[in-house]
Amino acid sequence: QVQVVESGGGLVQPGGSLRLSCAASRSILNIFQMAWYRQAPGQERELVALITNAKYIKYSDSVKGRFIISRDNAKNTLYLQMNSLKPEDTAVYYCQATTASRGYWGQGTQVTVSS
Repeated sequence: QVQVVESGGGLVQPGGSLRLSCAASRSILNIFQMAWYRQAPGQERELVALITNAKYIKYSDSVKGRFIISRDNAKNTLYLQMNSLKPEDTAVYYCQATTASRGYWGQGTQVTVSS
């Protein structure tokens, strides 16, 4: 079992940057996959980026070239560096940790991109 807690959201102007963090309650060395999802009002939750413990990385087309996902196994933390933010990036961002048995979700952190 693992608990994950997101932080780092907030209000930012278009073109700005934010870095989200996802702190896990235990070592993430053996967690197969960690990912960021987002959900905008009235829309379904969508994958933003994922990273496996083998360092395989995948981005959604909408964030490719602007967002960077990384994991620090020593700190048990997942990051999402978000650059060149757009109003359409506004959403609640969720961290997910996938183990051999199931996926675990955080409570989410709000990101609002607005002038």
